[in-house]
Amino acid sequence: MVSTDRYLAFAAMSLLVIVIPGPSVLFVIGRALAHGRRTAVATALGNVIGSYVLVVAVALGIGSLVERSAGVFMAVKLAGAAYLVLLGVQAFRHRKEMRAEDIRGPQGPPRGDLRTVADGALVGVTNPKGIVFFAAVLPQFVDHSAGQVPAQMLLLGLMPISIGLVTDTLWGLTASAARTWFARSDRRLSLIGGTGGFAMIGLGVTVAATGRAD
Repeated sequence: MVSTDRYLAFAAMSLLVIVIPGPSVLFVIGRALAHGRRTAVATALGNVIGSYVLVVAVALGIGSLVERSAGVFMAVKLAGAAYLVLLGVQAFRHRKEMRAEDIRGPQGPPRGDLRTVADGALVGVTNPKGIVFFAAVLPQFVDHSAGQVPAQMLLLGLMPISIGLVTDTLWGLTASAARTWFARSDRRLSLIGGTGGFAMIGLGVTVAATGRAD
């Protein structure tokens, strides 16, 4: 269905785009700093789920409509930015509730795993970088003469999703390791939690201020 040459070429293109930290990476780092390793991994999983929703949308022809319509693109972008700011504000407000024993003890993060995955998915599906990449780049690697174009897109889309899951998880684990070091002190843990909150707020503002490539 998809030739090996096209698949490898798209994999190389995906790697070049993914290694440049974007909203998804910074969001995972912010969540890792605010809530720790488990939340970071769940957020990374949610991000790739949201990103694959974009792949499905492009395969069905919806993604190109969003990317081409300035109004729809702006609405999706601002919704994602507002949600990032909201999560950042929540993390900052609750920074003093973080305790070192919560990191060292057996209990997980206060947010449920499914809720955390859903948060990551929402950010992933409203990520302007992802919308532009999948809507503008993915279709270029489809072989229209081979037919089954939607199926080709779905298959090709698995490559950046797999790469993103690995890299986002590594970013999150690295950030959470730094958080664990700060967990020797409640005061320092509160500081790093507040930093994670500010990072998400700043990311939301950046996403809102970022214009379309055209």
